Formats: sequence, structure tokens, C-alpha cells
Amino acid sequence: MDNGAAVMVRDLHKSYADVAAVRGIDLEINRGEVFALLGPNGAGKTTTVEIMEGFRRRDHGTVDVLGEDPAQAGRAWRARIGIVLQLASAGPELTVLEIVRHFAAFYPASRPAEEAIDLVGLTGKARSRIGKLSGGQTRRLDVALGIVGRPELLFLDEPTTGFDPEARRQFWELIRTLRGDGTTIVLTTHYLDEAEALADRIAVIAAGRIVAEGAPDTLGGRATAAARSAGIRLGKRAAPSRPVRRRPRSPSWPSSSMARSPGSP
Repeated sequence: MDNGAAVMVRDLHKSYADVAAVRGIDLEINRGEVFALLGPNGAGKTTTVEIMEGFRRRDHGTVDVLGEDPAQAGRAWRARIGIVLQLASAGPELTVLEIVRHFAAFYPASRPAEEAIDLVGLTGKARSRIGKLSGGQTRRLDVALGIVGRPELLFLDEPTTGFDPEARRQFWELIRTLRGDGTTIVLTTHYLDEAEALADRIAVIAAGRIVAEGAPDTLGGRATAAARSAGIRLGKRAAPSRPVRRRPRSPSWPSSSMARSPGSP
């Protein structure tokens, strides 16, 4: 199905028991663009992203990510994607530099650990133990683990949760830098202003369906109206944030490296 797009999703459906979480979603994400998904908890946003990441099986529809079906893709495909998870807290006794070096070893063409740490603004904390970091610093470390493998496609699930305004501004610059390097980015966020500032295109998800999609400047008031109807708080303050999601253990994604290790079975 690969036509040059980074992601192609057609007629995607997923239910849990008798609850339909995703109801016929179609998406096309171009290589090198930043694509933002907005939606409240329970809208189907996270389920959609997890299917694209290869963490969750779909019930119906077709999904193509970097030319492969995530449900069937192997370790070489996994080395091409990056996923920002809550991983750093798993090793509180390690230093920032130690855990980033550990993750870098999983990839055939990783960034130097020091470079990834610098990109997220943690150079001054490189020798600090993870257990001593603040919540915002730990979240930045999670981002470093997501980008150290030089992914072609990066999934960011509410990455600025817990950031102060200055850290958030620095993170925006990082996203622009990665995009300038050609990285395709799928960003989920509760901040409408963040999506408008960073994304080439935005899709708003509500009740398992896409209710608005397009470039920020072409969506205009439709993005605002759709965000309001989906329960997304507008302006510079986000809706009350949920805890950053952890992945369940899976035979395909061992807990030692979660989704990040291309060498997992």
C-alpha cells in the first residue's frame, strides 16, 4: 500500500467487548510532516496511535506504516520508528547518560547519547540519577529515549505534560529541528495552540471518528469548534492531563526496552 506516505490508514475499526473505540478512521500522513491528533480521553485517539505503533491489533481496516503492516512488521521496521513512553522511571538508580547510552545500543545508526541529551536540554543533568529528576526533567528524558535511534517516524503522546512554559518552548524548537531533519512526527496533545504552532495538519477525533482534518490555516474556526465539541480546552492551558501511558508487557515488546528495541523478538 506504500504510495510514498509515511502512514496510510483506511476504514480502521477497533472495539473492546461491546464498546466501539474506533469507528472507520481514514488517515494519510505524509513523509516529513508533523501531524497532530487532538481528542479527549476515550475518543479513540490512543487506540488509533497504538495500532499504528504495532502495540494493538485492529478488528477491521488496513494500516500501512513506513511500507509495512505494523501487526506483521519485524525488528528492522521497529528500528525505524521512535515512541515516547514513560520509560525513564523504570531505572531510577541509573544516570541520565547511562540509560540513554543503553537505549542507543539497540539501534544500528543511533545518535550519540550526549547529542540526544543535549537536544532535550538535559546536558546539565547527564550525570544525575534518574530518581533525582523532577517530573518535567523525567519527561524530557523520555523524549531523549524516543529520538536516540534517529527514527524516520516519531510518535509523541502528549510530550509536554508536566513542562513549564520555558521547557515547552524549548521542546517546540526540538520538534522543528527534527522536522527540518526529515523526521515524520505524529503528535497527540491536549493543547490546541501547540498543534497549531507545530503541525502541518491536524485531525480532531471524537467518539471514534475524525470530525475535522486539515492544515491549521485552512481549518480556521472548524478546528476550534471541533475541539470544543470534543471537550478539548482551548488557549494556552491544557485540559487536566492524564498520567503518561505505560505499555503492557508483551512477548513482542520486552519490558527491558519496551517498544524501543529493534532487537526484540
